[in-house]
Parts: sequence; structure tokens; C-alpha cells
Amino acid sequence: MSATLSDVVAALDELYPPSLAEGWDAVGLVCGDPDAPVRRVLVAVDPVEAIAREAVDGGFDLLLTHHPLYLGGTESVAADDPKGRVVHALIAAGCGLFTAHTNADRAHPGGVSDALAALFDLQGPVPLEPVPDQVDKLVFFVPFADADRVTAAVTAAGAGRLGDYDSCTWSTSGTGTFRPLEGASPAIGTVGSLERVEERRVETVVRRSLRTQVVRALLEAHPYETPAYDVLELVGLPSPRGLGRVGDLPSPMPLGKLVARAAQVLPPTAWGVRAAGDPDALVQRLAVMGGSGSDAMVLAAQAGAQAFLTSDLKHHSTLERPEGLALLDAAHWATEHPWVSAAAAALARVVDVEASASTTCTDPFTTASRSPDR
Repeated sequence: MSATLSDVVAALDELYPPSLAEGWDAVGLVCGDPDAPVRRVLVAVDPVEAIAREAVDGGFDLLLTHHPLYLGGTESVAADDPKGRVVHALIAAGCGLFTAHTNADRAHPGGVSDALAALFDLQGPVPLEPVPDQVDKLVFFVPFADADRVTAAVTAAGAGRLGDYDSCTWSTSGTGTFRPLEGASPAIGTVGSLERVEERRVETVVRRSLRTQVVRALLEAHPYETPAYDVLELVGLPSPRGLGRVGDLPSPMPLGKLVARAAQVLPPTAWGVRAAGDPDALVQRLAVMGGSGSDAMVLAAQAGAQAFLTSDLKHHSTLERPEGLALLDAAHWATEHPWVSAAAAALARVVDVEASASTTCTDPFTTASRSPDR
């Protein structure tokens, strides 16, 4: 049985949690029938007409893009403008559209900056701007006979995940007391009588975005009419998720050589890669950020980087960059395109679909010429 669009959306939300997106962003499903079967997915950076044509002509059921189609919102999807034509072409062909933008920028593993860092084989990469893990502690009390069943329901709903482990819980035993009052329908005991029950106290952690579904699973599985449980918000802790990555190159290299390496490993564009800094200065620690990363210069310097690779750098901010930090400026599309292959591979691992990376270059700059020597 093939996956449905809703199955694929659930997998994408797990890979790129919507909670990681900026409040101004527009991520998630743009068009498509949640019950429609999805066998083939095309992944690209930009939801433009050329990509829509590639998806339609290739017989894909879903187009996954990094950039949103309607980031600023819209009042019309009429086919008399480029964005409207994309929507009409996809719907007419039965192809859905899904966006993973700033949530994919922050995701780990398989985020935009993870893919960029992998091109340079960065050692021990960590986020430039980490996103703290928003985690709750769930504590509940359940009769011994039902403890394993209820705990299994709670962990199946997403509780108890720590790093590369799941079903992480801790428990102890004790005696619970309660007196059912008039109107109660107790699973154990009788109305008006004080009851004592040997119970298990179970503790586990829950990602805050999963709180509602985990508590619902607890209430549905628990034998008591009114279970006793606590949800405690924990202090956010550093996590591998976040914007950008910084790590050590396998061996130091001069900035000029690093620029040449960047131009070799990034997808080719007319722009190529340019740099600000001494070409002979050695670079051991490199920071990277897919897309527009000029605001992260200070973070890169504070992380000990000698060079920072990103895109869309401006004249004045480049002149005023932190002392000792070289800047590498590549095309915006080029710094995000490595994620396309990574996302296709990640999606194919977690849901039964064929996922392919788009081969269409959507960098808008098509021609460049070096200034003649003077």
C-alpha cells in the first residue's frame, strides 16, 4: 500500500518540525489532497515555474521546496501571475506542494547547514545559534497491572525520546489513596469508600510540541476515570539544532585554497564564490550558513571561526566584519541546494516513497565576467 500525502507530511514534520520555523515564515502544505497517494517526491530550492514543470513532466506526486511560494501571503492564486501559474500547474497534475524553510535551516540531522557543513567535512560541527530543546517532564501514577500498557501508549505517542534512544522512562512504586464521591464511576473501589492501591510512579520526558498528543494518549490508555499526572516545564538545554554550523576543517588551508574548494564542492553558478580577507591567511575553523547569513558574522567570530561561508553579503557589513574573520560569499541558491539531496535521502528513509533531487538550477544570475586587470 502506497503512502498518502498525509503520511508524507507527518514524516516531513518529524524531519523538519514546524516549531523550529520563524513566526513570520510560511511552512507546511500549500496544496494537495491529504488522502492522495504519493509515490514520487521531487525536492528543490525554489517553487518557480521551471521547477513546477519538472515536477509535472516527471510525474511526481509531491514537490518539496525550501523556499515558500507565498511568504508574504496572498489574496489570489489566479493563473495570470507566476505564483498562480505554479499552483494551477501542480493542482492540474495532481501534484502537491510542501515547504520546509527556516525549520529546515535549524533542523538536525539533515538540515540546510548540516548539508553545507558536510561538503567541507567539518569536524565536530555545532550550531552557531542553537535552539534550546523545549522539553517537559511528564509524571503519572498508574496501578501496577496497567503500568506497562499505559507506559507503552505514552512512549508510542512520542514521550521518552532522548538523543538516539526512545522509550526512556524511570519508575518507582508507592501507595495511592482516593475516595470516589457521588457521581463517580471508579475503575477500582466503591463510591464513598477510601481506597488504597499499589501504584507505579512513572517519569519521562516529552518534547513540548508533543505535549498535547502525549497527554491525550495517557488519558485514553489509563484505567482511571480521573488519572493523576503532572507536566513540568524544564529549562531549555543546548541542542544540535539551530542556525548555521561551525567546526574544524580536516586540516588548515589558506583562504585562497578554501575559496577554490568552495567553488568546487558547491553547485556551479555564474557568480561562483568570492571572498573578503587575506588569501594567504590560514583557516582551521570554518563557519557556514545556508542562505542569507550576514547577521551571524559576530556569532561566527565568537565561535572561533577564521572564515564564514554564507550568501547575500552586503558591502558595508563586509567592510565592518569582525577582525580576523574572512568571509566567503556564494550564490544564495548554491548554499541551499546541497540540502536538496540530503532531504530526498532522509525522506526516502522514513516513508515509502521515491524521492529525487531536482537537477534544475534556479539561481537567477546567469552570466558573469571578471573585471579586467588594470
